[in-house]
Amino acid sequence: MTETTADHQDSYPPSPEFAATANANAALYGQAEADRDKFWSTQADRLHWHERWSQVLDWSDAPVAKWFVDGKLNVAYNCVDRHVLAGHGGQVAIHWEGEPGDSRDLTYNDLLAEVSRAANYFTELGLVAGDRVAIYMPMVPEAIIAMLACARLGLTHSVVFAGFSPTALRQRVDDAEARLIITTDGQWRRGKPAPLKEAVDEALYANGDVPHSVEHVLVVRRTEIEVPWTEGRDLWWHETVGQASPEHEAQPFDAEHPLFILYTSGTTGKPKGILHTTGGYLTQASYTHHNVFDHKAGHDVYWCTADIGWVTGHTYIVYGPLSNRTTQVVYEGTPNFPDEHRHWNIVEKYGVSIYYTAPTLVRTFMKWGREIPAAHDLSSLRLLGSVGEPINPEAWRWYRDVIGGNRTPIVDTWWQTETGAIMISPLPGVTAAKPGAAMTPLPGISAKVVDEDGKPVRLGETEANGYLVLDQPWPSMLRGIWGDMDRYRATYWERYAEQGWYFAGDGAKLDADGDLWVLGRVDDVMNVSGHRISTAEVESALVGHSGVAEAAVVGASDDTTGQGIVAFVILTAEARDTGAGLVDELKAEVAREISPIARPREIHVVPELPKTRSGKIMRRLLRDVAEGRELGDTSTLVDPNVFEAIRASRA
Repeated sequence: MTETTADHQDSYPPSPEFAATANANAALYGQAEADRDKFWSTQADRLHWHERWSQVLDWSDAPVAKWFVDGKLNVAYNCVDRHVLAGHGGQVAIHWEGEPGDSRDLTYNDLLAEVSRAANYFTELGLVAGDRVAIYMPMVPEAIIAMLACARLGLTHSVVFAGFSPTALRQRVDDAEARLIITTDGQWRRGKPAPLKEAVDEALYANGDVPHSVEHVLVVRRTEIEVPWTEGRDLWWHETVGQASPEHEAQPFDAEHPLFILYTSGTTGKPKGILHTTGGYLTQASYTHHNVFDHKAGHDVYWCTADIGWVTGHTYIVYGPLSNRTTQVVYEGTPNFPDEHRHWNIVEKYGVSIYYTAPTLVRTFMKWGREIPAAHDLSSLRLLGSVGEPINPEAWRWYRDVIGGNRTPIVDTWWQTETGAIMISPLPGVTAAKPGAAMTPLPGISAKVVDEDGKPVRLGETEANGYLVLDQPWPSMLRGIWGDMDRYRATYWERYAEQGWYFAGDGAKLDADGDLWVLGRVDDVMNVSGHRISTAEVESALVGHSGVAEAAVVGASDDTTGQGIVAFVILTAEARDTGAGLVDELKAEVAREISPIARPREIHVVPELPKTRSGKIMRRLLRDVAEGRELGDTSTLVDPNVFEAIRASRA
C-alpha cells in the first residue's frame, strides 16, 4: 500500500476484522468469471421462486434481454411474506422518522398487513396486473407500502418525485397512462406543510379539456391541510385501504413482468420512461445490497438517505434491503431541520451501522463543519456508501475520517436508473479502495473503457481516458423505454452497435493499476446533486417565459452539487432587462416548470449565443466561459467576437 502521510493514504484496505466476517470474498470474482450463467443462477437462488427458470439468459433479441426465462416469483412475497413465514415477523422493517419529530416503527408483520390491505383495496378499485399506478408522495411509510402492494398485484408503478411540478407529473401520468394516482394531502418541508394533493389537481386539469387516464386519486392524510376534493374520484387512504382486510395471498408473476417505470432526463426535453422487470431486477438488487453493503440481517441498522422518487430509493430503500430482511431507517425531511445535527441525531437514536448518501450531502456536511458530527457518538457506523455522482477524493477522505472515525470502509458505487442496481464498486471486505475511484465492476458485471471507435484504452504509465461501456448484459438492466423501443436502441446502443455494447453516457479513466474512475456525463445531461437534468429541459422552461427568445444551458463545476446549472439567455425585442429582478423571475420559472432542483445557479442575459455555421450552439465553449477557463477552438463559430459580449455580461 502506498501512502504519503498517515492520514493521506492512496488506498485503504479493509481491516482484518472486517474482512474476516465480510459477506463477499475475492472468490466471487473467479466464480463469475468461470461461469457467468451459473454465478447469476446462484444469486437468483437467494430469492423465493414459485417456479424455477428454464434458462438463465436469453439474449437472442438483443438489446432486449430475458433473464430467468419461464421463472415465476412475487416481489412483495420476497420482500415481506417469506420473512414472516420464517419467524421474523417481529423484527422491525422500518424505523420511520417524520420531519416534525414524530416516528413510527413497522415490523415485518405490520408491513405484511398494510401491504395486504392496500393490495385488497387496489383490487376492489378494479386494477389488474399490467395496469399502471403513479405514486407522487414524500417519504412516508405508505409510499413504500403502495410500491409493494403494486408489486404484489403485478401493477406497474411509476413513482414521481414529490418535488416535481404539476406539469412534470402530468407528462409522466400521460405517458404511462396511469389509472390511479396515490399522493398525500401535503408534505413537511422545513417545519411547514406544503400542499401536494393540490399539485395533482393542477396536473389533471393542466391541459384544459384534454382527457387523461386517471380514474381515482388516493390520498394519505399527513399534514392535515385543507385539500381540494372531487367526489367520486378522490378517496382517503384511511377510509379505504385502512378498512380493507389484512389477509392477501400473493400470486407469482413471470420474471419478465414489468415491475416499474421510472422517468429520467434525456438529451431531448422529453423524459424517458425506463422500464424494469421483475426477476432479474430483484436478483441483482438483492445480491448487490447483500455484498456491497455487507448487510447482516437482524444485526445491522441500515439507512439510505435517498428519496423513493429516484432509482436509489427503489433499489436500496425498497427492493434490495427488504428482500434481505433489513431493519432500516426512513427519514421524511431535510438534513438541516430543525438544525444541522438532524442526521447525526438519527444515527445515534437508532444505532445506524450502514449509511448510504450522496457526495453533495457529504460536501454540505463539510461546509457546515466537522464540529457538528463531532458532537455525536457515531461509533455504531461500520460502513459508509456514496451514490449519484463521482465523489472527489477530498470529500471521500473527510467522509471516512469525520463520519467513519477513520475506520469504516467506503463503497463508492457507480450505477444508473437504466442499470437498475450497482455495477461498479469496491467490495468492502476485499478491495483496497482509492479515494474517488469506483474501482472495478462487481463480480458478474463486465465493463470497459474504450475510445470513440470502441478500442479499449491502453494502460500505460499515465491515465487512459475514454467512454464507459457495458459489454455484457446484466440481470437488472432496463428492458426498454416505455412506449418507444426505437429511442431505446438509439439512446443506449447505437453508438457501439457494431460491438453490441451499452453506452452509459459517462466518461471514465483507468489509472496505472487498471482501476476505474468515473468522470461524469459526456452528453447534454447535467448531474446536479446526483439528479440528472437535461439541458434541453431547462432551456425549454426558460424559453417558456415571454421575455426569452433563446436559451443555452450548461453544467459547470460546483463545489457542493457537483454541477451547477448556468444559463445564457437572449431576450425578445419587446422584453426589458430589469437585471436581478428578471434573473430571479427566470429562476423561479424553471423551478416551477421542472423542480427546485433544476433552478439555475446563474443566468446571464447576453446579446448573442456562440453558434456554428450550421446553427448549433457550442455548449462546450459556454462551459469554458462558465468555468472561467481559456476558450477552446473557436474557429467553427460564425462570430468568434460573441464571447467578448458574453464575458461583459458576466462581469
